[in-house]
Amino acid sequence: MKIKTLIENTSVSPQLHTEAGLSMYVETANHKILFDTGMTGNFVENAEKMGVDLKAVDLVVISHGHDDHGGGLKRFLEINHTAPVYINRHAFRPFYARGTKDLSLEADLKDHPQVILTDDRLELGEGLELFTCNGFTRKHKMGHFGLSTLSEGVHVPDDFRHEQYLLITEGDKKVLFSGCSHKGILNIMEWVQCDVLLGGFHFMLMAVEGEGRAELENAGKQLLTHPTTYYTCHCTGLKQYEVLKSIMGERLQYTATGDEIEI
Repeated sequence: MKIKTLIENTSVSPQLHTEAGLSMYVETANHKILFDTGMTGNFVENAEKMGVDLKAVDLVVISHGHDDHGGGLKRFLEINHTAPVYINRHAFRPFYARGTKDLSLEADLKDHPQVILTDDRLELGEGLELFTCNGFTRKHKMGHFGLSTLSEGVHVPDDFRHEQYLLITEGDKKVLFSGCSHKGILNIMEWVQCDVLLGGFHFMLMAVEGEGRAELENAGKQLLTHPTTYYTCHCTGLKQYEVLKSIMGERLQYTATGDEIEI
């Protein structure tokens, strides 16, 4: 399995675009997958520079309904006219940060012929599975990070029911992709057994000193209890990553725009 980070907050090269978003290209023995499309269409130019043919992508997964992960979808659909796009049916609700910043996906894309609305679980065949874990107990409380949706015109905390995860099983490896892990990375790791996890941990709002640092260090120790190698990025936060790295060592790596990973 080959994975290329098409866009992320940082980059290994000044020739590649960066943005506060995420898009990854995944190539397995049977599929060419696009996981998220970043905030804009900038991932398209990066893909070309990185030797990724987006016209050849045969399926797309949008991890959740925030525009930093699905904002570039319209640009992709202008290029690729055949790949099905799997998005949870709750992802087209209105979403906000701090009650004012609109994070919503373009509503008209819901009716696009390539878009397939998913529920809590869907087997895509050939070792590909999507699921939300919505019915699972969230033992580790994460809060809602100031993120909200609308219910009868009133802002209510987002419960992230629209967030889905992609599990790829290839050979003896189980590889899990999580866009932002809003339901809690510690919860996700208890729910899903995997050899490798790629995605954001949504720790970027946590303090890196005092009580916040202690919480991060504890999270790192708990992640190490699973036999998993982690590649994180985006909403984990660079300072928070350094704290986790000090605990987790080689079991935790950062993947930036332009990185290529082989599993």
